[in-house]
Formats: sequence, C-alpha cells, structure tokens
Amino acid sequence: MNTELIATLKSKKEELKTWQETMHKSPELSMQEENTAKYIADVVKSFGDYELVEGIGKYGMVASLKVGDGEKVIGIRADFDGLPIPENNDLPYKSTNEGRSHLCGHDGHTSMALGAAKYLAETKNFNGTVRFFFQPGEETMQGSPAMIADGLFERFRVDAIYAMHNIPGLEFGKFYFREGQTMSAVDNWEIELTGKGSHGSMPELGIDPLVCGSSLVMALQTIVSRNVSPWKQSVVNVGAFQSGNAGNVVPQTALLKLSIRNMDNEVRKIVLDKIRTITKSQAEAFNCTYEIREGIPGTVLVNTPENTKWAADVTAETFGEDRVERNANAMMSSEDFAFMLEKCPGSYVMVGNGDGFMVHHPQYVFNQDLLPIGAAYWVSLVEAYLK
Repeated sequence: MNTELIATLKSKKEELKTWQETMHKSPELSMQEENTAKYIADVVKSFGDYELVEGIGKYGMVASLKVGDGEKVIGIRADFDGLPIPENNDLPYKSTNEGRSHLCGHDGHTSMALGAAKYLAETKNFNGTVRFFFQPGEETMQGSPAMIADGLFERFRVDAIYAMHNIPGLEFGKFYFREGQTMSAVDNWEIELTGKGSHGSMPELGIDPLVCGSSLVMALQTIVSRNVSPWKQSVVNVGAFQSGNAGNVVPQTALLKLSIRNMDNEVRKIVLDKIRTITKSQAEAFNCTYEIREGIPGTVLVNTPENTKWAADVTAETFGEDRVERNANAMMSSEDFAFMLEKCPGSYVMVGNGDGFMVHHPQYVFNQDLLPIGAAYWVSLVEAYLK
C-alpha cells in the first residue's frame, strides 16, 4: 500500500471539500454550466503549471501538465453538470439554485480530479504528460460528443483515458472494475401522439390520444419480453405520460418520454426498430398521428481489457487487494464517457459511496470521505503510467 500518498491526500481533505461544497451550492444544468466552468478554470489556474484550454464543446476544458521528456500521455476525465431535481436534505452547503442539484456527485468527481491535479503539480513525480478533461453535459449525453466533435482527441492526444463514478450501495472506498461491456447504451426518446380534442361527454366527436398512448405503453412492454433473449440485457422504460388536465375533456395530444437501455449494440438496433414499428401501428389503429423525437444516439460503454486490468493492479498496489473488485457486475445505467472509449483505449471504474440513497434521489449525499481516496486513485494511475 502507498500509505504516504493516501495520508498526504487525506491531509488535503478540507481543501477538496471547499471545492466540492462551492460547486454543490450552485449547480448548473447540462450544457449550461458557464459559472461552474469558470470556477474550475480559476482553481486550475491557481495551480500555476497547467496549460489550460477552455471552451471545448461549449464549456469543456483540458488542463495539461508535461514533466520531463517522456512521450506518453494519460487522460483523466471528470464531469461537472447538475440535475433538474430539487434537493431534499439539511446540508449546510445545500443547493441554492431552486430545482437544481448535484445529486449524482459530479461536484465530487471534479473535486477529486482537482485534488490530484494540484498534488501532481506540486510533486511532479512523473515523466510525460497528464491531461485532465473537465466535461459538461454528462447527464444528457451531450458533453462528451460535443467535446469530441470539437476535435478533442486531435487537439489533445492521449494514449489512454480513464474516468470514475461514485455508486451508493457499494462498499465505501472499494473500487469496482469490469473488462468489456460495462454500462448500457441509453436512448432518450419522446413520442408525441396527436388526436382531436373534444368534450368528455361527446368522445365520438374526438380522437383520443390518451387512450392511444395507454395502449402504446402496454404494447411497448412486449418488446423486451418477446424480442430480446433472456441472456441479453435490455430495458424499455416509459417514465412520463403527459396528457390532458381535466376529467371532462378529450385531450388533443399525449406525450410519452422513454428511456431505452441496451447492453448490446445489435440488440439495441432491434429494440429501437420495434419501438418505431409499434408506435406507427398503434397510432394508425387509434386514428392518431405521431412524431418520434429521437435523442442523441447512445452507445455501450466498453472498457478496454488491458487498461482495466492495469488500473486494477495499480489500485491494488496503492490501496490493497481487498479494496479491489476485479469482476464487478455490469450496470444498466449509462455514461457518455462511452463515446470517449470508442475513440481511445481506457477504463471506467465505479467506487463505493457506502450506504445511502442512490444517485438522482432527492436525498442522495456524496460521501466527502471519498474525496481524498479518489484523488489518490488518480495520482497513483498517473505516476504509474508515466514512470
């Protein structure tokens, strides 16, 4: 174990907490993180040694530090967007932006990366280049594609890239690695059905999109159960059904919001095609018209086996083998770091946040004791990669 590194970063915990609490108080939604990006940039600039480039994919940033004559380059990615969820707790640093919150821990992720960045600038115990990729818009799957489209990997070469996410319910401070397919592709779609409004007492004069939508919700549930092998992982979730606002009205429209998740890209194509086909047939059956609004196409997060094994080995050397799970379960949650892994080898690790409410719950709390642990993880990877 690298007890000296762990102890040193634990001694910096209060500074890491200051960064995390500052961001936590003022969360901004995906691709709207102007003030958060400026705050992160100011913190990085205070370290003195980094070459910082801002405005990549709108609010993304890359902070690069080269030491010695080494040619290898490692990338560390941290996200910093918030969620449109009211926070329900009594934290002294509770969100002051009504209806917005850091209930996924992205403020913690960024603070861990900042802690590692400062330590590396002070010690310079490596030979090569480290790049910290600070990314907006993870929650909406927009940030990573936007940075890539802005020439991220052409402008800022890296040989490998790594990222991390806290997970409540997993053992505190333990790192969970998985090679290959690790997180699902997510597709966030909207289906709008349009009928003909009428008075509720005269439904024969209208075309009811609410009834059509109700039938569609049930029909969509047959996709996974009757088209996807039980050995494959797929979810079609209708999370919102919005139509009408009075009992004596046949509404004009109905809106369904879907979250579709698949662990296999071939299965994903089948599932999405079935949604299109079933929507068309259901709309025709009820004499409605329809519009499907497809979000940013998802992709499966696939960890490069070699990079994942190497990261797990380094983590075991730093924290002890008992702090490492080398064959963690895949998760049906999604992550836009998957797009970066399509362009560059690397690995995404889950770290246990301990007992508590799951991310996106109104009472979720990021465990601040995790801050120095995460920072130590990043330092250990950088120093091992750039020996």
